[in-house]
Amino acid sequence: MNSTEPFDEAAIATLVDHFYEKVRRDPQIGPVFNAAVHDWDEHKRLLTSFWCSVALRAGSYRGNPMAAHRPHPIRAEHFDRWLALWRETCDEELDPVHAERMLEYAQRIGRSLKYGLGLHPEAQPFGVPIVGVNR
Repeated sequence: MNSTEPFDEAAIATLVDHFYEKVRRDPQIGPVFNAAVHDWDEHKRLLTSFWCSVALRAGSYRGNPMAAHRPHPIRAEHFDRWLALWRETCDEELDPVHAERMLEYAQRIGRSLKYGLGLHPEAQPFGVPIVGVNR
């Protein structure tokens, strides 16, 4: 995408589609996603709505990302791989300004989810280690 192309819902839908095709094939995070997502077309529509709400302030997303991720066997390193694929896809699909902006959003969202799921090294309550919990 060059800077003269619109950054709109269609651009975000293409980004989401290409990103999740990579995710599905990825040996590290593909198995987690493939076990959790039963309808990829619907998942892509939902995530397009999510990213349009984030990036375009569309207000179309209705959901709870923390609750959606909580029941799955997600590890901290999954977030790193997710972010690497997101960066790669943003760089391929978007102009540099929009790619950087979408990456910044993803970094904040990933950090928030890691904290919320207790996967961030500093996500210990009150800064006190929990005995018997492997991190």
